[in-house]
Amino acid sequence: MTEKTEIRTAGAPAPAWTFSQGVRKGPILQVSGQGPQDPATGEYLHHGDVKAQTRRTLENVKAIVEAGGGTIDDVVMFRVYLTERAHFPLMNEAYAEFIEQNTRPGGVKPCRTTVFVGLPQEPMLVEIDAQAVVG
Repeated sequence: MTEKTEIRTAGAPAPAWTFSQGVRKGPILQVSGQGPQDPATGEYLHHGDVKAQTRRTLENVKAIVEAGGGTIDDVVMFRVYLTERAHFPLMNEAYAEFIEQNTRPGGVKPCRTTVFVGLPQEPMLVEIDAQAVVG
């Protein structure tokens, strides 16, 4: 039986004490929801700017995926949580730029779901989690 392994990196904000940044079991790597935080300080960045928050959030997700032995090409699913429907176009623009920069040209793009929610911290306009199949 394959054991679960906690994935930790200083390249993403420290997780709350109740969950891991990521968990890998066999080839499956799940990344916990990330927000627009500075990995070194935990400070929320880019208040009011959903595009910049999306870029920072995706970089945090990427750091955890890489710490788990994968790349963005290994991600099969992103889930995006937005606080406002009006933010969708700017989030989508930042997301598309990130995918273009971090995946093989002509490769299969990951799946994605976007939902509109309340988020746990007031400065957060976006939260993103991911699932990858590595190796």
